[in-house]
Amino acid sequence: MDRSELCRLLDEQGIPYELAEHPAVFTIEEMERLGLSGDGEVAKNLFLRDGKGRRHFLVMVHKDKQVDLKALRGQLGVSQLGFASEERLMQHLGLTRGAVTPLGLLNDGAAAVALVVDRDLVGHPRLGVHPNENTATLWIAYRDLVGLIERRGNPVLVVSL
Repeated sequence: MDRSELCRLLDEQGIPYELAEHPAVFTIEEMERLGLSGDGEVAKNLFLRDGKGRRHFLVMVHKDKQVDLKALRGQLGVSQLGFASEERLMQHLGLTRGAVTPLGLLNDGAAAVALVVDRDLVGHPRLGVHPNENTATLWIAYRDLVGLIERRGNPVLVVSL
């Protein structure tokens, strides 16, 4: 699902959002240099897999937080946890490096990738995420974002990071 298809879906479902276009960014630091934080919270997103590559997780955390993978694996009930390859990112979410976003879960036809949300983002009225490409930021309420993903069938887990 590209950006225009995503925006059409949001419009059809009556989900309010704001789209801000910008040059391609690959890191939170690049976003901050462009002044993209606005009056919301920019989410940092990590695509992870378990040790055998059978389970995949998209972790959404506040941009300033560091994720302790050892602590997170305990909360997820997996013995090993690491970063998934760019090939897996494309295969499961249709995304490229630098464009990781929870909205990529809309490309997960099997609804097999779990969204793992840092408790500090729950209920936030304005989250900034990429619209499946890194040349724009889409501002959306937490409840609308998670509701959209849950309706598609992906599991959503809230954890303390």
